[in-house]
Amino acid sequence: MNKEWSELNKTMQKQLKKEDTYKSGIITLFELRNKLMKVLEEFKTELSAEDFSAIPFLNSEGYHSKTIAYSIWHIFRIEDIVAHSIINGDEQVFFEKNYKERIKSPIITTGNELVKQQIADFSKQLNIDELYSYIQEVKDSTENIINNLSFDMLKNKVNHKTKEYLSSLNIVSEDENAIWLIDYWCGKDIRGLIQMPFSRHWIMHTEACLRIRSKLK
Repeated sequence: MNKEWSELNKTMQKQLKKEDTYKSGIITLFELRNKLMKVLEEFKTELSAEDFSAIPFLNSEGYHSKTIAYSIWHIFRIEDIVAHSIINGDEQVFFEKNYKERIKSPIITTGNELVKQQIADFSKQLNIDELYSYIQEVKDSTENIINNLSFDMLKNKVNHKTKEYLSSLNIVSEDENAIWLIDYWCGKDIRGLIQMPFSRHWIMHTEACLRIRSKLK
C-alpha cells in the first residue's frame, strides 16, 4: 500500500475514535480522498477509451483483475449507496441525477456480480465523461453528509429496516459474489463505514488501477 495513503488512513482511524480529535479525523479523511481523487482524475487525461476497458490481468486474483472503468464505477456506486441510502436516508445521486441513462450503464448495482470478460464488456458500454461527472457529485455529496455528522452519530448502527430497504432497491445483486455486501454494511456503525467504503476501499481499488495502468503502458 502507498505509504502516504496508508499513514493518512491510520491517522484518520485514530482521530475518529476520540471526541476531541474526530473533526481532525474528518479533515484527514478528506485530505486522503483528495489525493486519491487526483490520481483518478489523471487517468481521464492520460488514458484512452480502450485503456479504461482493458483487462490485462484477466485471469488473476485480486482487485487488479478488473478494468479501470469498472473500478471507478464500483468505488462510487458503493459510496453513493452507503452515503445516501444507509447514512443519510435520502435518494442516491445515481437515481436523482439520472446517471444510469447518462453513463449508459446496463446495471444499477455495485458490479460485484460481474466476472472476467463480463467486466470488460460492461466497461466498454460506459460513457466515461458522464462517469467522471457522477463520481465528482458522489464525492461532494458524501463529504457534505460527513461534515454534518456529530461524534455521537459515528456510533450509530444500521437498523433492520435499512437492511430491508436496501434489498428492495435491487442495487446489490443476489449473486453470491455480491449479496454479502448488505450484511457487511449493516454490521457496521457509521465510523466503520467511513473507515471502509469511504477510505480504505478507495485505496485498494486506486492502487489496483495504478497496477493496470502500469501494465498498459
